[in-house]
Amino acid sequence: MIAQQENTDNNRTVIVAGAHGVAGRAALEHYATLPGTVVYGLSRRSAPRSGKIHHISVDLLNPDDIRAKLGHLSAATHLVFGAYIEKPTAAEKTAVNVEILRNLLDVLEKTAPALKHIILYQGGKAYGADLGPFKTPAREDDPRLMPPNFYYDQEDLLRARQRGKNWHFTVLRPEAISGFALGNPMNLTMVIAVYASISKELGLPLRFPGTIKAYQALYQITSAEILARATAWTGVSQAAQNEIFNITNGDYFRWQYMWPRIAKMFEMAVADPIPISLTEYMADKGQVWDAIVKKHDLQPIPYEQIVAWPFGDFIFHTEFDNITSTIKARRAGFHDCIDTEDMFSEFFQKLRAMNVLPQLHVEGSEATHKE
Repeated sequence: MIAQQENTDNNRTVIVAGAHGVAGRAALEHYATLPGTVVYGLSRRSAPRSGKIHHISVDLLNPDDIRAKLGHLSAATHLVFGAYIEKPTAAEKTAVNVEILRNLLDVLEKTAPALKHIILYQGGKAYGADLGPFKTPAREDDPRLMPPNFYYDQEDLLRARQRGKNWHFTVLRPEAISGFALGNPMNLTMVIAVYASISKELGLPLRFPGTIKAYQALYQITSAEILARATAWTGVSQAAQNEIFNITNGDYFRWQYMWPRIAKMFEMAVADPIPISLTEYMADKGQVWDAIVKKHDLQPIPYEQIVAWPFGDFIFHTEFDNITSTIKARRAGFHDCIDTEDMFSEFFQKLRAMNVLPQLHVEGSEATHKE
């Protein structure tokens, strides 16, 4: 049903801000598969054109640069906003991330009269997942938390700007987006993949690097591909106009049961959890990674670009349930889902096919496993 909805809109020009992020990259790649769609990816880093995807290097903090680089995109119909700038305090995050959205809107609203839909990515911070235990399952109509929170301010900006306009917006709230991107600080699957590969190279079992409470808590994940399909769906669904939707894989899990299965995906033994700081203990493993790359003739991706350990520390030390309700999206017409174990397996296989991770042994492994 989703594919039929998407194919009803065959004259799209899509701009994706934050094209090098996990969500942005997936959105670019998905839109590029749809007929009648032209795709532009915006980022601070440059990238070569790839198939139907045009990359534009632009500074969203510089209105003059935005006008110069995007002024010709008069046919733009959809904006996917996944750009983000990190700052040390909540107030600073709010100020700068509202500014980059406002700057982009200021240009597009003047130069793109065909603009009809904007998708804004948020996340678990809307419910306080970064602060501590929160009410679960979280729903889109739950009351807001104490500001500042840049998600709220960006949303308020869209609501205020949308009044009387021909375009609409949708806010999507994924959790722990899992996909492939380089230099992105919030990428859990890459944390697991590189941590497992280094542990295996060192002859170690795969230990969960977090606390027992985190090991046993309920958790959820959003496949970047599921999020990308939800993104395209919002652009053609009247039920999604000016609405907020939680988007996850559709299932929940506990690391204590998932972790042994992930170990099998790497042909590794699994051992009891030990709470360590990945940021500290993996800081000196660049040479190990370089040796893995050389040994298996992998893509020469720099260690500091392929993984960011602080995000793994945050996830693996979260000792409370992290659950959101996806009923609203299902009722509105978005039904795509994936078993999270299958997502992990398929993603690791994809990384091996991309020559980012070492291949597994063809005829099994000598590793033993404890369920």
